[in-house]
Amino acid sequence: MDGTSADRGDGATAARGEDGGGFAEECRVAVEAAEAAGALLRSRFLDAFRVDAKGPDGDVVTELDLLAEELVTRRLAGRFPGDRIRGEEGGEVAGPPGSRRTWLVDPLDGSNNVVVGLPAYVVGIALCVDGEPVLGVVHDPVAGRTWRAVRGAGAYGPGGRLRLPVRTPGAAPHEPAGRPVLGWTQGHGVGGDPVARALRDGLEGGARRVLQLWAPLLTWALLAGGLIDGFVGYRAEEIDLPAGCLLATEAGVAVRGLDGGPFSPRTGQPETARSYVAGRPELLPYLLDLVAGAR
Repeated sequence: MDGTSADRGDGATAARGEDGGGFAEECRVAVEAAEAAGALLRSRFLDAFRVDAKGPDGDVVTELDLLAEELVTRRLAGRFPGDRIRGEEGGEVAGPPGSRRTWLVDPLDGSNNVVVGLPAYVVGIALCVDGEPVLGVVHDPVAGRTWRAVRGAGAYGPGGRLRLPVRTPGAAPHEPAGRPVLGWTQGHGVGGDPVARALRDGLEGGARRVLQLWAPLLTWALLAGGLIDGFVGYRAEEIDLPAGCLLATEAGVAVRGLDGGPFSPRTGQPETARSYVAGRPELLPYLLDLVAGAR
């Protein structure tokens, strides 16, 4: 099961941005920058590199994060000098007054994994216009996979356009035929929040597996490809949310707030607005019931 349609190829439609508001060049540059940063990370993965604490919540920043961020930021700034660029590690390029476009760069999503030698990490880039994501790119250097999405033009992965597989529901209303495989993420500052603990416990009770990869963009890509069934986030980090959510929704994933209401991945919202339930549309009622019971 690869979660792709028969429309196979190299993602040329998404890369051209024909139906996505004319973001052809932005998509091409973002893909090239993400893959170049990924090559850098892969080449240094087994080397000794500096690791520093990042705040009081157990997060880290490595020398590799900084090198990859500088590479991506330099490429984006060189090609789009009128845009603002925000990097996760504090690198920022301010656009001219009134600039509506902002790039978000997560140069190494999965830094904690890399520090312990676990090869589960990706590079993520999003472009937002007035805070709304219009372009998202995720690159997995380990497997050499790249996913991309342009708003309104669909999502593409290594095998072509991403289309979620249709699955047969269970006998009871809103019940999946088999217990789902879910992803879970929480913001670095959540810590021992009792709501987070209750949500995790509730998901464990209703799922076959709950994956906590500590690389949310990788989890979003797996969901967009149909390789997992759902993804729940609690007060998620802002930097990687727009690219991941756009990739998933363009592949047909439904995303809601924890209460079942509308959800927006736009930037500039408080962390309390960055909690979500995402999944295949036919599974979403079941996931929302799990979350409601846990809360």
